[in-house]
Amino acid sequence: MNLVIDIGNSSTKMALFDAGKMLFSFRAKDLSTKKIQDILIGQREEIKRAIISSTKKIPEFVPDLISEYIPEIHILSHETKLPFKIEYSTPKTLGSDRIAGIAGVFREFEGDNALIIDSGSAITIDYLIDKKYIGGNISPGINMRLKALHRYAEKLPLVSLTGKAKSPGRGTEEGIESGVIFGIVYEINEYIRTFLMEHPKGKVILTGGDAEFLENRLSFPATLIPDLVITGLDFILEYNAK
Repeated sequence: MNLVIDIGNSSTKMALFDAGKMLFSFRAKDLSTKKIQDILIGQREEIKRAIISSTKKIPEFVPDLISEYIPEIHILSHETKLPFKIEYSTPKTLGSDRIAGIAGVFREFEGDNALIIDSGSAITIDYLIDKKYIGGNISPGINMRLKALHRYAEKLPLVSLTGKAKSPGRGTEEGIESGVIFGIVYEINEYIRTFLMEHPKGKVILTGGDAEFLENRLSFPATLIPDLVITGLDFILEYNAK
């Protein structure tokens, strides 16, 4: 049994896997000793390996605590052994969540060409081509754009996402929300269109906290995989255990 911990910018997700199948998962705003112990104490005999991925510095207590219960811990990094090649000029700066997402797609679609769209705090666009990660793009996510407009334009209000805004907006708040949403949708649509022109049989994958919100607003079909990162982490852990 494998323990997977994905520490993101706004929350942490933990999951248990057995033979590639996710048994359960939960998301926490703040990671605490008690939350980890609740899992480890109840499953300490069954959990053999753990993997930790983080978009920021990993709190020291996390690996220290896990090592008391689990003999094998893997910290995901650019040096981790992967079933695909990374062609990135600055591999040390490549986010572990992006590596895990690519691994999840690699396992799910057996290395097919893929465009991976992860819409969370930031929107990342990643390309898996000929079983190689060739790079990707990063732009602000929905909430980051809404906050930036309010912060850097004194007279603009902080708008909350309602999902009801139409274009063109008939008022300032609707104009802000529709500008952000439609701007992102047009942006993603163009990524998908150009990708499919070059790779007509390629896979388009949508994941991240805002993925479900965006799915039905896109002009192209995409496969929604909410747990892509944690399933990718489990795959990486198994791959390194061989």
